[in-house]
Amino acid sequence: MLALVDVNNMYVSCERVFRPSLVGRPVVVLSHNDGVCVARSNEAKDLGVEMAQPWFQVRHLQRRAGLVALSANFELYGDMSNRMMTLAAAYAPRQEIYSIDECFLDFAGVRGNLTLLGRALRAQVLQWTGLPTSVGLAATKTLAKLANHVAKTAERKPGSYPSQLAQVCNFGELSAAQLEAVMRATEVGAVWGIGRKTGARLRDGGVHSVLDVMRADPVALRRQFGVVLERTVRELRGQPCLGVDEAPDANQQIMCSRSFGEPVTSLASLTEAVSGFASRVAHQLRSQRSVAGAVQVFLSTSPFHRQDRQHSPSATLALRPPTADTRLLAAAATRTLEAMFRPGHRYVKAGVVLVDLQPHARTAGEPDLFGDDTPQPATGRDRMRLMRAMDTLNQRFGRGAVDVASAVRAARRPSSVARQEQRSPRYTTRLDEVITARA
Repeated sequence: MLALVDVNNMYVSCERVFRPSLVGRPVVVLSHNDGVCVARSNEAKDLGVEMAQPWFQVRHLQRRAGLVALSANFELYGDMSNRMMTLAAAYAPRQEIYSIDECFLDFAGVRGNLTLLGRALRAQVLQWTGLPTSVGLAATKTLAKLANHVAKTAERKPGSYPSQLAQVCNFGELSAAQLEAVMRATEVGAVWGIGRKTGARLRDGGVHSVLDVMRADPVALRRQFGVVLERTVRELRGQPCLGVDEAPDANQQIMCSRSFGEPVTSLASLTEAVSGFASRVAHQLRSQRSVAGAVQVFLSTSPFHRQDRQHSPSATLALRPPTADTRLLAAAATRTLEAMFRPGHRYVKAGVVLVDLQPHARTAGEPDLFGDDTPQPATGRDRMRLMRAMDTLNQRFGRGAVDVASAVRAARRPSSVARQEQRSPRYTTRLDEVITARA
């Protein structure tokens, strides 16, 4: 048996842990630049707010319906996610963290009533972190994901499914007739791996419910839709095609990009932003024990401002030898930026991409036969120790506690920083923002 543990409305739930006054009110969390709604409470969904809907389209609901809008606080969400994942990992021998709010648990070899175990997990996470979760149990990943959907829907919309399936839904405890009824009542778009376009094509062909998909010919579906849908059908029938991956494959490329709060015209501001992006991707690179063989930088003006001069360049610089040193990556990124920057343009977005990623062990300590004789800031073992110290300090004191000089922001708020006018404090990761209780 597998379980999918999912935090309900993750970003909103994290905000409500520290602001109980938001419970029961319609709340949305906005994207990095306060542009679109990336998370919604159930109350906001009931108002008709759509996922990824531009904020300006629903802003009027602030006055009309009391909608609360908050800027994304990813530092808080990431830390709360880590706490939830740590608790969930203690309930099963194997765990795969699928996203910031979801993880799969493999209960192979675990004895006892798994439904009760799922309820115990849910209760502990709620008590220790304040985050409400839904748990779906089934024989395959796709079925566990579907069971989680049923558990969440049964709680939010009483009457949609039997009440005993709310919060924790175990397909393994249902009779054949009960399971068939659930599948018949579930729309095909609820299945993991069936997107909007595929769902529309299936409905056009007379396939409307999950039960219809399960009864379809997988070979015929493969001819029409590809191997992914065939695998989905087999998983729905209880044939495992996807295993629990405790150590996912390393990323083949790592990217950090942002839209700016306002157009940027100076090279100094762009250098600051690009250096910061390079610092972030360098940390991710070291986290997966890799080095990068090349760094790519891109800029973009706004295609919607037709009165502005347009310029959206991209350039890649090879690194020899490959490296994971933040200083070298930031220096390469800024050199690339300087080569393609054009004065007089209003840039609204920039990004850094690390490519040609390789395992660190393959290149560590190897001299570059064709490299130049330019002195490096540190070599070999010393460079690795310095980067480990930098990561340790940033983990302890918060991201950005130690950074390359070119990424350090000026005293005033630079234009390259995204708008986050409604961001809540980072309660769990910044000492100066820790919540205080007054008698």
